[in-house]
Amino acid sequence: MHLPFFSMRNLKGKVSVIMPAYNEEKHILHNIEETIRVFDQFGCNYEIIVVDDGSIDNTYKEALKAQNEQTNVIVKRNRINRGKGHAIKHGFRFAQGDYIVFLDADLDLHPGQIKGFFDIMKREGSDIVIGSKRHSASILNYPKRRKIISYGYNLLVRILFASQIRDTQTGLKVFKRKVLDSLFHVILVKRFAFDVELLMVAHHIGHKISDAPIEINFGREQRIGRISVRDILNTYLDTLAIFYRMYLRRYYIKMLAGKCKI
Repeated sequence: MHLPFFSMRNLKGKVSVIMPAYNEEKHILHNIEETIRVFDQFGCNYEIIVVDDGSIDNTYKEALKAQNEQTNVIVKRNRINRGKGHAIKHGFRFAQGDYIVFLDADLDLHPGQIKGFFDIMKREGSDIVIGSKRHSASILNYPKRRKIISYGYNLLVRILFASQIRDTQTGLKVFKRKVLDSLFHVILVKRFAFDVELLMVAHHIGHKISDAPIEINFGREQRIGRISVRDILNTYLDTLAIFYRMYLRRYYIKMLAGKCKI
């Protein structure tokens, strides 16, 4: 899993890290501080945007402590839970970076891995680099039941969209800003299938997507985290709706060409 990293100090432009968070009061302050520590070591220009997605605990108050101490931390809040995709899009409204990082607030995926993503982006000329649990160099420490769910869902996605993208759902991704500037207005899914919609549309119109090895350490006490059976069902239904919009209605192509209205 060791890649020939380039120095982040030589990165031209600013990095915006968007961290959607839900009920993370016990960990959010520490995890923000850890992300700050990592990026300070990287030596690049960066900001961290935390979006509390309607938490019912003190996530927002805890995150504000970091904002009060750091000028490059921005904390925003959704009053109700509207989904990870919506939270990321909300955070993007405040992002000033030339590169956008999606990073789950639980830090099951440590931010120290991000440097390798930029190395791949530079080496391969990619527009997007996504973490992949199915990369041969990935190190995975998470429940077997979740592995089965993940494998089955990604198999469905690859069949439906004839895609070579092996993992859409890992919560660590790096985008060139131009990709999100051009696509976010056509992305409709607000919850778990948000990543699929974004990546499939980006792939469909020709953006270069590369995958990166990851090391994941699953920290949830529950066996599969906070994903319920209802969440899984809704994700499958949203995915079928993406297929319908892409291939039957040709919604994305029409919208991007300015020939379709919602």
